[in-house]
Amino acid sequence: MSTNMHAPLHRKTSFSSRREFLEQSGGGFGKLALLYLLGLDAGAAASNPLAAKPPMFPAKAKSVISLFMHGGPSHIDTFDPKPALLKLDGQKLPESMRGVRLQFTNASEAPLMASRRTFSKHGQSGIEISDLFPNVAAHADKLAVIRSCHHEAFVHSMALNIMNTGSARLGFPSAGSWVLYGLGSESQNLPAYVVMLEGGTKAGPPVYGSGFLPAVYQGTVMRTKGAPFLDMNLPAGMSNAEQRTMLDDAQWFNRRHMEERPGDSNLAARIAAYELAFRMQTEAPSAVDLSQESAATREMYGVGQEPANDYGLKCLMARRLVERGVRFVQLYSGGLVNGDDWDGHAQCDKNHQRMSARVDKPIAGLLADLEQRGLLESTLVVWGGDFGRTPIMDGQLFSTSGYDGGRDHNPYGFSMWMAGGGIKGGQIIGATDEIGFNAVVDPVHTNDIHATILALLGLDHKKLTYFSQGRDFRLTDVGGDHMFAERLLKG
Repeated sequence: MSTNMHAPLHRKTSFSSRREFLEQSGGGFGKLALLYLLGLDAGAAASNPLAAKPPMFPAKAKSVISLFMHGGPSHIDTFDPKPALLKLDGQKLPESMRGVRLQFTNASEAPLMASRRTFSKHGQSGIEISDLFPNVAAHADKLAVIRSCHHEAFVHSMALNIMNTGSARLGFPSAGSWVLYGLGSESQNLPAYVVMLEGGTKAGPPVYGSGFLPAVYQGTVMRTKGAPFLDMNLPAGMSNAEQRTMLDDAQWFNRRHMEERPGDSNLAARIAAYELAFRMQTEAPSAVDLSQESAATREMYGVGQEPANDYGLKCLMARRLVERGVRFVQLYSGGLVNGDDWDGHAQCDKNHQRMSARVDKPIAGLLADLEQRGLLESTLVVWGGDFGRTPIMDGQLFSTSGYDGGRDHNPYGFSMWMAGGGIKGGQIIGATDEIGFNAVVDPVHTNDIHATILALLGLDHKKLTYFSQGRDFRLTDVGGDHMFAERLLKG
């Protein structure tokens, strides 16, 4: 890696031997990580990819909390009011829009469906937010609402890949992995990239995986029930000293094994995980011990209150993690069990009332708590999902069972919002058309979102690259406009 922090982060492309190629393609990083973790070489520690690195330019944010609404929330029912739909309710789409591709719906047959929610203006900015988010609405002046998001995938797996990795294809690193690769970790005793799920995702673990980056950069799953991290507790009857001796012996063999296989980043990640897990046995219990929080703080997040308890625990833990230097935390709302997510194909309004009741108070509590602790300016909070939902009824359900009030997937125009991380709140960016189908004013692609997140962290998305499969790759591929960050900062 270049010592010039403004130079591209990439590998050399000319190698004198196969061994050198393997070392430069991941084994070198793995070996440095091993040396650092085993405390064998102070010079290697300075170059360890897991250690904190300086940003490429002055950063506004130090960490990211991603609030991911799994299944795809309807922008029309949350952050993008469409009064024109009230007048057009039940009518057919205009002829010019009927050729759009959707997953289940024939756009020429399904009727338009207005939102059943009530929108009101909030804060000094007057941002209109629906009654699904009354608590979040109280923080309207902290939010930069982006109403013109779009991408190319109208099925969940591809959309989840795009939103999390920048590519519809499998095998690409997640945004959290890119952030960790670019900035390293400020915590030596906790994972730098933590994911809290609700039963899994429709695209599986790759959405928080490291892809072709070395495996040390993948996300670590944390639970809110039981032991926060699996296989972390000491075996019965074993002391810390005994475990340290056992681990030292195992790592001696691992180190010898590694010397013969310098390109095995999975082995390097496993070695790193063993050492991190040992340190976490003392640090992690304190990090997730919510008894240290006041009753007022727990109440603010909805902890102990249904249906907000689970997401409240996630949000409160996220705040505790970023306090301790964790770089990237992603909190999923909605999982895979019985369609219990934001995927409102049937009775979308009823679905969104159920799902928003779980997250509204916890998210509002997170924003308030970060602000009062002085963490909001250094923590970028990002809210979004797979995609938006259509202004027409879901075609599959409409055609088989009549009116059911569902909405199909809509990647052509949807909403996200950001808060903290130095951005100017109380602003609306972009717009969809009058019925909420397509992004028409200042369209913002997922690549732009990723470029912006990196820019706010002090990383140039065009220079944060990794050599793989014969070329330099980046999170934003060949797209992305980091200048979008300037608008978020200035308003």
